[in-house]
Amino acid sequence: MKFYTTLHKYYCGIDLHARLLYVCILDEHGNKVVHQKIKADPHQLHKLLKPYIGQVVVGVECMHCWYWVSDFCREINVEFILGHALYMKAIHGGKAKNDKIDSYKIASLMRGGNFPLAYNYPAETRATRDLLRRRTYVMRHGSELKAHVVNTDSQYNLPAQSLNLKNVSARDGLRDYYDDPVVQRMIALDMNILDCYIRELKHVESFIEGKAKEHYGALLNIVRTFPGIGQILALTILYEIGDINRFPSVQQFASYSRLVKCKAESAGKTYGTSGNKIGNGYLKWAFSEAAVLYLRGNDNAKRYLAKLQKRMSKGKALSALAHKIGRCVYFMLRDRQVFDENKFLKG
Repeated sequence: MKFYTTLHKYYCGIDLHARLLYVCILDEHGNKVVHQKIKADPHQLHKLLKPYIGQVVVGVECMHCWYWVSDFCREINVEFILGHALYMKAIHGGKAKNDKIDSYKIASLMRGGNFPLAYNYPAETRATRDLLRRRTYVMRHGSELKAHVVNTDSQYNLPAQSLNLKNVSARDGLRDYYDDPVVQRMIALDMNILDCYIRELKHVESFIEGKAKEHYGALLNIVRTFPGIGQILALTILYEIGDINRFPSVQQFASYSRLVKCKAESAGKTYGTSGNKIGNGYLKWAFSEAAVLYLRGNDNAKRYLAKLQKRMSKGKALSALAHKIGRCVYFMLRDRQVFDENKFLKG
């Protein structure tokens, strides 16, 4: 957990909502100079901040509509900080809770050096990252549609079909497969949606690939030198990381990627693990997929996994391999070096 400890003359805490803002500005002594509800309008916010520009820092809790506040602060040359939603428990506790109280608590956390920081993702690549995340959502929904076909066969005790529904011919073959017209219409609905998904995803992936070459250049090729990391995993890793230099150590990167578990300890006793959902779930998925794909047709990797399985279960061995891949990618990006399998397996 990182805290914002820089001193300013004024601290502006905003309780952010889609249509309303509750703004609280404290001076360095903790006195309220502004405590007001306004519309989510840049002009009204600028009017409140104008007397304090150059001496104020603005902070909000990380929620879905913080983008415009960050961009607005950059335009008027005001420092902006983003609060980590899962760490800002101070504004969620208490006997009473409302927007007015929350904005005061946010400003107080900033003034006291207790404001937990989240990453203010750069505006230049933010939209492309969100498009990639949307692509992942659509792809997963497409997988659910494919699984629904298998479940339908099981419901009506039909023989299992070895179909690759990525192919047009396979999807066309299902359009007259079922005797019941209602069931047939249901499967036709799934296939029609899949047709649209597959057609659109090709264009989206090509578009993101072009943007990645502009944003990351050689780094895209460096990540792909790792066996098992292809187009989608490479794009996911790069866009979810952003700037690799924001992680001072590989341990912090592994923690952010959910590749390690943290012990919950007190008075010398261990109570299991905590914070397993804190971090980036997309990176966790990418490195877990890379671990499985790395093993395909790779005898050296399989021998390394077997060596790990002598000390732990197969599931834990795969997690350890994913952790190792995450550490490897960190150094590849930081040092701009291609993958070296001999060094990887010896380390």
